[in-house]
Amino acid sequence: MSELQIHPTAIIDPAAQLGAGTVVGPYCIVAAGVSLGENCWLQHHVTLDGPLIAGRGNKFYAYCSIGQQTQDLKYRGEPTYLEIGNENCFREFVTINRSTLDSGKTRVGSGGNFLAYSHIGHDCTVGDFVIFSNNGTLAGHVQVSDHAVIGGLTAVHQFCRIGRFAITGGCSKIVQDVPPFMIADGNPAMVRGINQVGLERHGYSPERIKPIKEAFRLIYRAKMNTGQALEAVREKVGASEDVRSILRFIAESERGIIR
Repeated sequence: MSELQIHPTAIIDPAAQLGAGTVVGPYCIVAAGVSLGENCWLQHHVTLDGPLIAGRGNKFYAYCSIGQQTQDLKYRGEPTYLEIGNENCFREFVTINRSTLDSGKTRVGSGGNFLAYSHIGHDCTVGDFVIFSNNGTLAGHVQVSDHAVIGGLTAVHQFCRIGRFAITGGCSKIVQDVPPFMIADGNPAMVRGINQVGLERHGYSPERIKPIKEAFRLIYRAKMNTGQALEAVREKVGASEDVRSILRFIAESERGIIR
């Protein structure tokens, strides 16, 4: 197993834990309470603050600031938390904040690609294999599900949810929930269609996509209110797991869904 590589200009707190094979480049700062898994890579001028636990194989590019305290003015100085999975890529100037309260936690999954200047606020939950384009921004307590794509310069309001395989267009303003598989675009955003290209790239067959399209049509194009549309979906579309996930997501929405 390869040894740690730490540039002589880097500052590593003795209380930090770095996994085998990790490379820490010039002028990086790794604070107490940070725990990194094996084979992580810090390019240069990276700041990691804690408490922060990150898994193996994460890449942190120049000027990332990961694990700094929340920007929530309610913060009172207690230890709060950030947990990151494996094999993520955090490009230049990405920022991720810890939770506001010690009873909470900001969570980021595995396999994500976070492009330059993207931001994840306090107490957010971000799933696996997501993509954040440049300047994609989450306020506090946002939930982003697996395989979602946050478009460049998209801003997501606090407590909103982005469903799995959903995508937001560039420069969009998201103030309500975006159901699974949908494309939301605009300021304020509207649902424009389903993320068919993304689904096809992940192996969804035409037969599997068809009921998702029909659910979209009934919810967004049939001139019914949300309750009527959901009932129509239950009656006319069938009970595929994808459709059930759309229905569950909408039923659990507290902010309402983008129309």
